[in-house]
Amino acid sequence: MPILIIEDEPKTGDYLLRGLSESGFAVRLARTGRDGLALAREGETELIVLDIMLPGMDGWQVLEALRADPATEQIPVLFLTARDEVQDRVRGLELGADDYLVKPFAFVELVARIRTLLRRGPVREEEVLRIGDMEIDVLRRRVRRSGAAVTLTSQEFALLHLLARRQGQVLSRSLIASQVWDMNFDSDTNVIDAAVRRLRRKIDDPFQQKLIHTRRGMGYVCEVEASAP
Repeated sequence: MPILIIEDEPKTGDYLLRGLSESGFAVRLARTGRDGLALAREGETELIVLDIMLPGMDGWQVLEALRADPATEQIPVLFLTARDEVQDRVRGLELGADDYLVKPFAFVELVARIRTLLRRGPVREEEVLRIGDMEIDVLRRRVRRSGAAVTLTSQEFALLHLLARRQGQVLSRSLIASQVWDMNFDSDTNVIDAAVRRLRRKIDDPFQQKLIHTRRGMGYVCEVEASAP
């Protein structure tokens, strides 16, 4: 599938070009917003990976131009940017972006998101996730259980968000490490276990219904378990 990368930072652009090519994609790279927009309008682009902070014409302007042109309005756009403020995420989604991934990022997650967009067409990340009596406002980064606000650190929210959006899936410690910390941890480390314990103190301990569960020898899962008969 032809992918267009619009990224002005040389190392990042080259890394994405090489990595996505090695993952089996046909890839083109533009170093400026204007060049990227011109390539998109040439046709044969199935998906665009777009930075925001570009010289001359920034990512916001590129996206607006794409969505205003019938020839490009349906191309899925994934923002890949260092801008991680809530208002930036909201603005990107409101302008018509199909996904939003913050740098630094795990390459495996980027590839997974790209494959999802290519497989399903334009899809947007759910703004609110609900599991049992827990509600996660993804854009505003707010969490409530049984209507009560739960205050989390940025890292705790990232961990909960990962578990919640993979509801019902058992996630290994190594996968959690790569997705939340963008690092590989040794198998004998207790960093992940300690982080999950801290999250449980806030999410589960004050409530009767537990949502984060350990699967011995496998990892962790977030789900509502069926009551025993």
